[in-house]
Amino acid sequence: MLSFAVFVLGVLVVGGLLFLGGSLLLGRGETRPPADPDRSTVELPADRPVTADDVRGVRISVTARGYRMTEVDWLLEQLARTIEERDEEIAALRRRPSGPGPDDVPPPAPADGAHADA
Repeated sequence: MLSFAVFVLGVLVVGGLLFLGGSLLLGRGETRPPADPDRSTVELPADRPVTADDVRGVRISVTARGYRMTEVDWLLEQLARTIEERDEEIAALRRRPSGPGPDDVPPPAPADGAHADA
């Protein structure tokens, strides 16, 4: 019975030490202030439309608990804006009348010397 009590006490002490070590290494749940978007290392071209290769080439900073949320949010906002611009351009192109259709083309004029039958 005494060995069981020592075992339980040992497990509690080791568990407490692991919890304390983890708390010190990983923090106590406080959040870090958001990163300044103007200082983000994530860059997309500003002088031309964003392409798929641009998006594939983006590398977001990794922190102890994952990616930097502000960089991910910034990137998603840029992609959403680009998609909206392309959707508006596609809608405008679909509304624009296309060239003359087959009903809009006048019939060919009769050749010289040809008589039209009534």
